[in-house]
Amino acid sequence: MTVTLKKRPNTTIVDLDGPQGNAFVLLGMAKSTMEKSGFEKEQQTSILNEMKSGDYINLLKTFEKYFGSAYTLQTSNPQYLDAFMVEKSA
Repeated sequence: MTVTLKKRPNTTIVDLDGPQGNAFVLLGMAKSTMEKSGFEKEQQTSILNEMKSGDYINLLKTFEKYFGSAYTLQTSNPQYLDAFMVEKSA
């Protein structure tokens, strides 16, 4: 028997291996989502600063932390998969 991770319904797929994976695009998605969701300006600034406070992996993890319920990040990059401890398929 095989158990696999169930896909999250009603999320927007973000292909990190394509243009959507650009750090500036992800920051823009985060800002737009926060504006549409009514986040306070201070909270928006804080989250964007947290996203920019480290390397790209930090940006991805912070994006997932705050927006994972709205977006599903997808990649075939082993480094990104390792960072999220996602099982790679053969």
